[in-house]
Amino acid sequence: MHETRKEPGVERTYRTDAIEVTWEPERCVHVATCFRTLGEVFKPKERPWVRLEGADADRVAEVVRMCPSGALRYRRLDDGPEEELPDPPEVEADDDGPLYIRGRVRILDEHGEVVRDEVGRHALCRCGHSGNLPFCDGTHWQVGYPPTEPPPA
Repeated sequence: MHETRKEPGVERTYRTDAIEVTWEPERCVHVATCFRTLGEVFKPKERPWVRLEGADADRVAEVVRMCPSGALRYRRLDDGPEEELPDPPEVEADDDGPLYIRGRVRILDEHGEVVRDEVGRHALCRCGHSGNLPFCDGTHWQVGYPPTEPPPA
């Protein structure tokens, strides 16, 4: 297992002989499913914070698939099953958070430039306050989304 880079905000890759897990911090919406579900592997207070030897590859893959934003992704190195994503894509609105998208999507910025064109999991901002637009960064928790007061007329 190793971390490919040490710079903050930069994608990191962890691997064993069976599985490779990639973490892209800019995509993380901090719902904490990973470490609440599999604390033997995902240890946010330690460095490196991902310790794949804490569980078998099937269990790690199962928990990575729970990551709603796609900040965690995996690739099997042991011929185990890869993630299957829906086609056509599925979109789910979190009551008080982002739009979650699973499947192949092309995401464009305000100028029509492609930001992402891939099969995966994505969390798109609905509050408009993310520092990583169009992606959610969890800012909705600080700004109080959805607003408790209706907008002015």
